[in-house]
Amino acid sequence: MYGSLSTHVLRCDGAPVPIALAALPTSQTAAIPDTSVIDELLPVLAADSLPRLIVLGEDAALAAVLTHLMRTERLHVEIGYVPIDKTYGSRVYQTGTGNAAAKRAIEGKAVETPLVRDDTGKVLIGRATITGPGGAKLEGEAYVDDTPLFSGKVTAMHVSPTLDLPGVRATVRKGLRKRRWIAGRAAQLGTPGAVVTRDGILTDRPVPRSTFYRHHESWLLVR
Repeated sequence: MYGSLSTHVLRCDGAPVPIALAALPTSQTAAIPDTSVIDELLPVLAADSLPRLIVLGEDAALAAVLTHLMRTERLHVEIGYVPIDKTYGSRVYQTGTGNAAAKRAIEGKAVETPLVRDDTGKVLIGRATITGPGGAKLEGEAYVDDTPLFSGKVTAMHVSPTLDLPGVRATVRKGLRKRRWIAGRAAQLGTPGAVVTRDGILTDRPVPRSTFYRHHESWLLVR
């Protein structure tokens, strides 16, 4: 069905291998894949006209892979995603989990999908949560495209990719209440100081601004 399709599994952090992936060539790597491991795989995949890489791991693992492919201009590689348990990313991209996700990653068709990145050049797969330093309230002003998201103080701001265009959506939480999501091409925040947790990974230090936006190229998600 896929001609000379070459499929390789990137197994992150010793994730359990679903039965459907057991017979495929596999490379082991850390929870956040080492770029050297990805670079070793790319020449092998490049030898095929329809390269496909299946990421077996969490949202942060897939984000790291796509960040590297984006930076090295290799977004032509088809990507299957196999999380073991439900994640924000599995919900966004409707991949399923475990063996069901594995079968889809092998048998599915690659579809151009919006690629969401931030102003540090890192890809977002599931969700970013932005708060004030030390878990304090987030102070500032945010927009999704030209639509105001909030001005003043909120408990937190959440940003997520969307499966279809425009590509990004954002909401804020005030107390226990979460407002409706607003979709657009970009979500921008200006603040005296904020910390960003991106796919479960916390930033090193507070930042004065944060922007998530749709990259000019899409990625090839197998669904």
